[in-house]
Amino acid sequence: MTAVDPAAPTGRAAKGVPVARRGRRRGETTVAVVARLAGVSAPTVSKVLNGHPGVAAETRERVEQVLREQNYRRPDAVTQAPMLEVAFQALESHLAIEIMRGVAQVAGARQLAVGFTETASAPGWLDQVLRRRPVAVIAVYGAAMRREHARLAASGIPLVALDPTGEPVHSVPSVGAANWNGGLTATRHLLELGHRRIAMIGGPPGFLAARARLDGFRAAMDAAGAPVEASLLRSGTLSYEDGLRHGRDLLALSAPPTAVFCCNDLLALGVYEAARRAGRRVPDDLSVVGFDDLEFARWSGPALTTVRQPLAEMGAAAAELALTLAAGDVPPRLRVELATDLVLRASTASPFAA
Repeated sequence: MTAVDPAAPTGRAAKGVPVARRGRRRGETTVAVVARLAGVSAPTVSKVLNGHPGVAAETRERVEQVLREQNYRRPDAVTQAPMLEVAFQALESHLAIEIMRGVAQVAGARQLAVGFTETASAPGWLDQVLRRRPVAVIAVYGAAMRREHARLAASGIPLVALDPTGEPVHSVPSVGAANWNGGLTATRHLLELGHRRIAMIGGPPGFLAARARLDGFRAAMDAAGAPVEASLLRSGTLSYEDGLRHGRDLLALSAPPTAVFCCNDLLALGVYEAARRAGRRVPDDLSVVGFDDLEFARWSGPALTTVRQPLAEMGAAAAELALTLAAGDVPPRLRVELATDLVLRASTASPFAA
């Protein structure tokens, strides 16, 4: 865990964030009841709630199941660390920096530190977070997180999903970008230039954002009466290597595409390299559009036309939502979607044979 502001004040200096929980209301489940239903001792339940070691995996799962079934909420006074925790499924610096910048801006204004965790490389990350007791957790590119949400909720720690890869648990607030509209806008731009044989390299099928971008692509093609050929649709891991591989295959077709819409900027750079190796020029022989508008997009040769995903703004919105929940308030919206914008640069042009 890395803190952005380790000198942040503690206790009530964390402005606007409660430092103690309410007392038990009549009829609510107690630790003793959870212990009895799970067949364990009350100290064992407390260990699970606080992320402490020394509990067998099977026992921990049994306690967690009871906590979920009983909708347990911790009542006792709990001092929390004046910090927000950001949990990345995979810590990719080209995305994480912008997101962290937005989170830190909001947290700093409230005298809170920011910590981060990479969940893919730390199987016990949730226990570590529970021991640190942040005021809230923002999960970036995570899946449904039903189990994690239940444990955090039981300990009085709100969870917000930022651009979840799968459908989030219904009660988990989320922040995302207008991915469908971004895919629609990018494809319309290529259609307006005169392209009809447009390929798309998407992301993993289960990734919500990638699916929405593909749906936007299909909607634009359908509205223009342009056929979507199965041979021009590819999916990958949102990596440069997959962009290179799929780009090479697409350009080797007997009737290659005149344009490629990529689900992110890394895929687009892979297509650039595939075009270079095939002796094709961007955009004279092949137009390319990316998605994200990361810093390197403007430095590539030629500069990449792409859809800007407002990563810093998304981080700030997630932080605002998390702190609203931590303060015990009801946010105006549980689902926040921020607009995307097409950034026109030099990687797109009319096809050589429209």
